[in-house]
Amino acid sequence: MKPEDLERLLTVEMPFGKYKGRVIADLPGNYLNWFAREGFPHGDLGRLIALMHEIDHNGLEELLTPLRRLKASR
Repeated sequence: MKPEDLERLLTVEMPFGKYKGRVIADLPGNYLNWFAREGFPHGDLGRLIALMHEIDHNGLEELLTPLRRLKASR
């Protein structure tokens, strides 16, 4: 993981599926768990979804709070 990956979780949107257009950080836990069971997409998108799954699964969503505030103030 690179530090900028946390910021990207708040800007990269899902390009397909039920949650198309929603940023990765706002994907529900059950959807992230589904990817963990069925397989993450290839490439950068899959890497970011896997990272968000780890954050969600381990209860670390607060890591994103300061970044959300910073984004909102822009």
